[in-house]
Amino acid sequence: MADRGASARSLPDDWPVHPDPILALNRMGGFDWDLNAGIMRMDARAHEVLDVRPDEFDGRPMTLSTRVPPVEGQRLDTLVSQALKDGSENYGAYFRIRRRDGSLRWTHAQGRILRDGTGRPHRIIGIVRDATQELGDAEARYERTAEDEARRRQTNVVQLTTAALAHARTVQDVIDVLADPHGPTHLGAMSLVMGLVEGGRIRVVATGPTDGQVPGTRLTRLDAQYPMNEVVRTLTPHFIESPEEFAECYPLLWPHITDLKITSAAYLPLIAQARPIGAMGLLYRDRRGFPPEERNVLVALGSGIAQSLQRAMFYEQEKDVAQALQQAMLPRSIPSVPGVDVAVRYRSASLGRDIGGDWYDLIPLPGGRVGAVIGDVQGHDTHAAAVMGQLRIVLRAYAAEGHTPAAVIARASVFLHELDTDRFATCLYAEADLSTGVVQVVRAGHIDPLVRHTDGTCRRVDVDGGLPLGLSAEFGRLEYPVSTVELEPGQTLLLCTDGLVEQPGADLDDGIRALVAMVASAPDDVRDLADRLIDAADERGGDDDVALLLLRRRAPSAQQVAAPLQRHIASGEPEALTEARHMIRITASGWGARERTDEIELVADELITNALMHTEGAAILSLRVPTGSYRRLRVEVEDSSSALPRRRDAGESGVSGRGLLLVDLLSDVWGVEARGGGKCVWCEFVVPDRGHGDGRDSGPAQH
Repeated sequence: MADRGASARSLPDDWPVHPDPILALNRMGGFDWDLNAGIMRMDARAHEVLDVRPDEFDGRPMTLSTRVPPVEGQRLDTLVSQALKDGSENYGAYFRIRRRDGSLRWTHAQGRILRDGTGRPHRIIGIVRDATQELGDAEARYERTAEDEARRRQTNVVQLTTAALAHARTVQDVIDVLADPHGPTHLGAMSLVMGLVEGGRIRVVATGPTDGQVPGTRLTRLDAQYPMNEVVRTLTPHFIESPEEFAECYPLLWPHITDLKITSAAYLPLIAQARPIGAMGLLYRDRRGFPPEERNVLVALGSGIAQSLQRAMFYEQEKDVAQALQQAMLPRSIPSVPGVDVAVRYRSASLGRDIGGDWYDLIPLPGGRVGAVIGDVQGHDTHAAAVMGQLRIVLRAYAAEGHTPAAVIARASVFLHELDTDRFATCLYAEADLSTGVVQVVRAGHIDPLVRHTDGTCRRVDVDGGLPLGLSAEFGRLEYPVSTVELEPGQTLLLCTDGLVEQPGADLDDGIRALVAMVASAPDDVRDLADRLIDAADERGGDDDVALLLLRRRAPSAQQVAAPLQRHIASGEPEALTEARHMIRITASGWGARERTDEIELVADELITNALMHTEGAAILSLRVPTGSYRRLRVEVEDSSSALPRRRDAGESGVSGRGLLLVDLLSDVWGVEARGGGKCVWCEFVVPDRGHGDGRDSGPAQH
């Protein structure tokens, strides 16, 4: 060690004739080195510091080599030579000497270089002193500092690990934190092993990064003679401080791990709520012994890991229960419906008991119709899942009873409002006639459906909607509008919950546009399309569940019998009348009456208008194909008045009175039937036989 910038104490030129008494008082010796003569003179104290008797020293610096080891002497000579060459006025150096008893002691020398008028060095005067205590104190301070740094590092590792464990939700999350390069193995351990208590046994769940697992020890009884088993039984940590101790304490295990070159190990019980849930072992390769401070750090680490494991176990148990409840509420299987390809998917983004109330359902209906339901109950808990299950059941029941789509949704809203709950639900119900492709859609606060066309393009269907289920009943707004969508063969109807389109910080419309683009670029097969969409949701993540239902209409078969379509039209709702006309055109075209669509629409419009104008209630429009020897399309308009319609003469300038005349002229047959407290005005149109390509009528007209 050298300190070339240190200043030598000023000495008189005639030193040591007149030694400085201050040096003697400070236990320092002096020397005077004549560089020209090569002679060094030392006082008595200097002889004592260097452990050289006066009769042993002849004044030549080389004689001191008996006390200065070669390495130290070479380093000291280099330092002095450099100081002489570079014009320095002084130098200082720490070096070791070997005393008579063979021990090494630290010595410190300082020299002042005297030069003549030309700058040539000719004399060095200086002091020497025993620096053993000084460096010993410094080394002790350094060791204490190193120990403090090691403790700080260990404490930091524990703090970082504890912070990381705070975000661990599953047992695998805990294992991943422990296996991290900055985790417990960063304390110096070469490997970690952890086991959990399961039914009176210990199952090893993690080893690494160096695999210290012994064959046959993956699952062991608690009374087995292994270190993890022992600390679980005794609830006491075991610190193994040497290979010999390891071999003595665990003779069954030691022969299998000798190749790991383990020199010590720390096994910690993982205790939560006063009961053992597992154990952890840290294996070391280049250390022996565990100071008390480090033992405390490791015990604290084990306590934090135990608490995190217990939270993870509770989380997984709650998640299993919640998911089991949720799955029990969803359909066990999707029925096979002729005329349509179906794909459903469900992705849970649940955290513990925080499961969602998303659901889907497919309801086969008479006459080749099918009802499709998608919905989302407010909240993310088991109560939301329970409400979802009840809603799914009542919606299925109302649809199966034959209620119109609007009535199905309205009744479900009343049901939810009357439940002992403060939850509401968004829902979309679509009833599709697979023979015509007519889809009647009712939306209760839910997002719009999408339609994918046969050319791969996709569009969002803007559907008029009402309030969510529960809220519409609370505020007395149960009149839900019905929208009609035409689904051509090969087209796909897509229903989903908002978890598929919502992204944090993004607008819902932007999410829907992104979904439209994704659907357009995805495969045509509904199962592949569903997989693509749910995979994208998995990659994006998110805190909401996703329910998805896809319906792809096939081409109708020639033998398929169309079921009646029905539409409720209230007075003062022009949009309902517009939707009714739309449904008539789609249905007539789908049932093979494309050539007579205008006639059918005009006649139906007249019957509906008469019912709304001349009665106080609403009108119910029905379209169906009666069975018989030839194909017919029947239009029925039912109202609550028992008064029969009568034909009137409108005159040349009259603006009314021609309704029944149009019905008589355009339809093939018409009539009136009593229906309870009201009546039904009906008319029929003969439609071309689908088996003939000329489009000519297949049967006689009857009046």
